[in-house]
Amino acid sequence: MEAKKLNYISRTMFLGGMAAIMVFALSSCSKKVPFEKSSVVPAAEGNTSVKKDKNNNYVIKIHIKNLAEIERIQPPKESYVVWLETEKELAKNIGRISSSNRLNVSFETISTLKPTRIFITAEEDGSAQNPGSIVVLTTGRLKK
Repeated sequence: MEAKKLNYISRTMFLGGMAAIMVFALSSCSKKVPFEKSSVVPAAEGNTSVKKDKNNNYVIKIHIKNLAEIERIQPPKESYVVWLETEKELAKNIGRISSSNRLNVSFETISTLKPTRIFITAEEDGSAQNPGSIVVLTTGRLKK
């Protein structure tokens, strides 16, 4: 009888521990959010993921296929710039995508700010402080 009780307690603790691990693993996973179709670069498609790390920073990863070379944008520009928008609707330049002859690009950065939207613009200067008017790709509002 004592062995059955101990076995039941061990199994219950094991299952409870596994459930806790699953909840933690699923809550820390990032969901891929697709970029909306672009009128500037219609063939471009991609997604972004945002995940909170152990230091409470946000890891932002972007993957894009068929992104045209920046010189092909009309009017021609110098850089693709990635922007993060916050809950207060402030846009922050979080980096530039280096354009090359490759049509597939990846971008990754870490931010202390929680993004509510990620978007990419074509800019004259990769260090622009405010986004220009040529929005190449954008996500919808990111879930909280």
